[in-house]
Amino acid sequence: MTGLLVLGRSGQLAQALARLAPDAAFWGRAEADLTDPKAVASRLRDHRPSAVIFAAAYTAVDRAETDAEAAMLLNATAPGLLAQAAADLGIPFLHVSTDYVFDGSGNAPRGEDAAPAPLGVYGRTKLEGERRVAAAAGQWAILRTSWVFSPDGVNFVKTMLRLGAERDRINVVADQIGGPTEAGRIAAALLEMAHQMRTDPHKGGLYHFAGAPDASWADLAREIMARAGLPCAVCDIPSGDYPTPARRPANSRLDCGRIARDFGIGRPDWRDDLDRVLQHLGYAT
Repeated sequence: MTGLLVLGRSGQLAQALARLAPDAAFWGRAEADLTDPKAVASRLRDHRPSAVIFAAAYTAVDRAETDAEAAMLLNATAPGLLAQAAADLGIPFLHVSTDYVFDGSGNAPRGEDAAPAPLGVYGRTKLEGERRVAAAAGQWAILRTSWVFSPDGVNFVKTMLRLGAERDRINVVADQIGGPTEAGRIAAALLEMAHQMRTDPHKGGLYHFAGAPDASWADLAREIMARAGLPCAVCDIPSGDYPTPARRPANSRLDCGRIARDFGIGRPDWRDDLDRVLQHLGYAT
């Protein structure tokens, strides 16, 4: 049996995992075409890793509204088949999901047992992926997270830095609230979970993990501008003033008590993580 296998290579989470677990095997599109998940599942059975982290996803939330078949294939069919392959091998399978499985109503943080009610295709396909992973009946863990940022790829922090350098004022949505979460923190949580699951076959289940404190997108934007030293004012606007093809949940607060109880993993302060990301990108903080 070989070591840890990560499915995904180019996304924010996969790149963060590569920094923290350089000895793991990473299968990107060249090694494992997830549009043919049966072939990937067959290869996984031959590879026989010690654990699998599924770090790939269809994350284009708006495009998913008109590309539902592709979103379902990558977000539900592929993780379901690979979770079954992992179950057949008797190894842990860890999968990443999203706050978009909820409708965003109310103001209270959502726990893992709250009823899901996704607003769009992306959330529906991620929820279906969760259900298929659990139905595989092996040793599995699903980690729902939110508002991911990092030095890599395309994300809100990098978009704000670009706009803040170009403009003296920007409008940012202020009525969506959630926990910004740095990809390296998610990677570290998954690696710790995988380690504990390998040593204890009873560990696993559905968990929430997000940065603290909860904030609005406008709050996050102001912190980015201030910490990056950009003289760009952030003006609060309602979601209705920034329409998108897919509806976003207004309340993305996640109750993260279960992961702290079962794995000893607490919520990280995203402001500290933002400082490190800005330093990585060349901004003095």
